[in-house]
Order: sequence, then structure tokens, then C-alpha cells
Amino acid sequence: MTPEQAKAEARKANLNQRLMVGFAMLAVAAVALAIGGIVFWLLIVVGAMLMMAEWCDLHRIDTRQKRIALFALSVPLAILSPLASGASFFTLGLVVGAFFFVAAITRRVDVARGILYVGLPALALAFLRTGENGLFVSLWALGLVWACDTAAFFVGRSVGGPKFAPTISPNKTWSGFVGGVLAAAIFGGAMMSWGLSPWLALLTPLLAVVSAMGDLYESWLKRQAGIKDSGTLLPGHGGFLDRLDGVVPVAPLAALAVIGVGALA
Repeated sequence: MTPEQAKAEARKANLNQRLMVGFAMLAVAAVALAIGGIVFWLLIVVGAMLMMAEWCDLHRIDTRQKRIALFALSVPLAILSPLASGASFFTLGLVVGAFFFVAAITRRVDVARGILYVGLPALALAFLRTGENGLFVSLWALGLVWACDTAAFFVGRSVGGPKFAPTISPNKTWSGFVGGVLAAAIFGGAMMSWGLSPWLALLTPLLAVVSAMGDLYESWLKRQAGIKDSGTLLPGHGGFLDRLDGVVPVAPLAALAVIGVGALA
């Protein structure tokens, strides 16, 4: 086998692994989302805590400060439970309070930023699922990110072309970026035919751009840290921060959009 053939085989194996893990994650998320309640809350808690741990590792936080950050985040996550306050202004206040607590105790704003980076999307996802038409709007918010990520990956690999941000993420291309946004726009149009608000459908491609920027921001964080992946828990994908970097900025904005559309109705 030539070196070129070996590389091709390695890429194929990596793609197969990526697809298998991706489908498994999608299945788990879909089941938890469909059930809602405690099950979806537990998925949010597990994901958020793992993301916070990866955030600390990404910023080279020592063990003591990492434990403080995880403990601080666990408080609003616990109150986020449907058996407690749920997605409420009180929980939002606890997230903000945890940010200031961690900043004061560790004297590291970069650690505390992780509380907001992880806590606000967790709160937003819980809010979307428990609100009116919760399953439908949650599928819209998460689906647009999945559509954007998937299309960007495959269009970028098949079309190639000019790099989108070569100094930050050399593998991202303009073709992948455009393909991802178009896929999200088509997804939003399809959801509108099933009852999605036209306003939310119009916002879908804009949120896809935000998703791409979230992906780029996480790539910048990794480049600053000098690492390739935020973790190793998801073979072919890296860590949970790698997999959910698009959801992080989209979820809070999607929640605000749903609130705004509800106020207009």
C-alpha cells in the first residue's frame, strides 16, 4: 500500500468513525428531547458539566479551581431541574451569580467566563423545551445547527476552494460556510411549512452564521491553547466543546427570538 493509499484509508476510517459517533449522539439527543422533563434535564446537566471540565482544561486551570468552577455551575444546573425552579429568571440569576463567585474566588475571569459560556446555553435549551410548542422549537434551534454543521462538513470536503479562516481553522472553506448557511435556510423553510413562525424561519440562516462563528471561536480558543481537540470523549469529533460549539451561541439567541416572536403574536 502506497503512502497516499494509506492516508486515504485513514481518512475513510476516520469519517466512518465520525459518522457512527455522530448518529449515536443524535439518537441520544433525539430520544431525550422527545421525552423532555427530567430526562432532557439530565442530558443538559451531563453535557454542561463535561463542557465546563473541558473549558477548564482548555485554559490550563489547576485542579482546585476546576473543582470550584464545576461546583459553582452545578448549583444553577440543579435548580434548572423541572422539580425545582426550572428555566426561570431565578436560575438565570444563579448563573450570573456563579460567574461572579468563580471570578472572585479564583481571581481568573477566563475561568468564570466558562460559567456563562456553558450555563446560558443550558438554560436556553431548557427554556425552549419547556415552553409552548417546546419540542418543535427545540428541534428548530438544534436542527439548524446540525444542518449547518453537516452541510458545511460535506460541502467543504467535496467542493473545497478558498479557506474561510486559514489562520484559525485551516480546514474550513467558504464553500462549506455557504453550504451550511444554505442548508440551514432550507431547513427553516421546511419547518415553516410545518408551522414554524415566518419570523423564526427568516432568522434561521442568520443563526446559522452565528453557529459558524461559534465554531470559529472555539477553534480560536484551541489554537490559543495549542491543542487540536477540546477532549477525547467523542472519537472522530474530539470533545463536547468541539461538538456543541455551534449550539453555544445559537441556543440563547434562539430563546430570545422565541420570546420576541411570542411578544409579537
